[in-house]
Amino acid sequence: MPLLLGLAFGCCLIFFLLHSWVPIQLLIASLPAVGMGLLEDVTKRIGPKPRLLATFVAAIIAYFWFNAALLRLDIPWADSLLAQSMIFSLLITIVAVGGVAHAVNIIDGYNGLSGVVAIFVFLAMSYVAFKVQDPELLGVCFAMVGAVAGFLFWNFPRGLIFAGDGGAYLVGFMIAEISVLLVQRHPSVSPWFPLLCVIYPVFETMFSIYRRKFLQNRAVGYPDALHLHQIIYKRVVLWMVGSKDAGHLTQRNSLTSPYLWALSSFSVVPAMLFWNKTPVLIGFVLVFMFTYVRLYRMIIRFRTPRWLLLRKTPR
Repeated sequence: MPLLLGLAFGCCLIFFLLHSWVPIQLLIASLPAVGMGLLEDVTKRIGPKPRLLATFVAAIIAYFWFNAALLRLDIPWADSLLAQSMIFSLLITIVAVGGVAHAVNIIDGYNGLSGVVAIFVFLAMSYVAFKVQDPELLGVCFAMVGAVAGFLFWNFPRGLIFAGDGGAYLVGFMIAEISVLLVQRHPSVSPWFPLLCVIYPVFETMFSIYRRKFLQNRAVGYPDALHLHQIIYKRVVLWMVGSKDAGHLTQRNSLTSPYLWALSSFSVVPAMLFWNKTPVLIGFVLVFMFTYVRLYRMIIRFRTPRWLLLRKTPR
């Protein structure tokens, strides 16, 4: 709820300064996804499928209300289909928006993790919005940075408040919709720019699906504790392992996040630098995926380099 209030204040300010309805439209379109997330936070009875479907509904509202449509992938055959078929464009758009929103929710597990990653992404997008002279999207990016930064003040490192599913879906939905609008409005922006920005949570989701379906022979939605941030917490952050002190547990939780901040920065920084160069962006996407899998295998096989381990033994 604090994130939603912060964004609402920022959107109203942008409307007052620029007389643009786009920020308000984005905020209203997000409500189905945010509302279903908040319902899960309150009741703990809403599964991932209803939340994902609510995000699809939010994406459909944005698609038809203010033309938030994904019309380019910089893949010739796909671009031809997108240009000729509204149904194909709509399907690609809702899957992309819903997928990103759900992916951000997946990495929302440790104090400061998803919040700082989101700030990285919004800052990269604000830079590109500035370069292409889009004050509306630039303003929304800054509004989200302000809202998330205010939340992080209480969330990291002490964990006094949490975003919950409602906050995570709001952040993910806004990242996805700003990405779609940047690509749709400005031909110079490569569609691979936003993908590289969010490749960490997106590939985390894709790898989890692969791991559960093909390696564990389980349902895709089966919960486990084998996400990268969870195995880093268990096998890399060995600070005060075994201590039952609440302060120690909170601090160990917070010490996990910087590892993933660093990993995310390895994709966000090149995305920002090469935002209009599709071949280079594709190369960095492939490099990130290779790095992620290699890092995951090292940790899961207890081959983590010593310099990455964080140790402190309880007395």
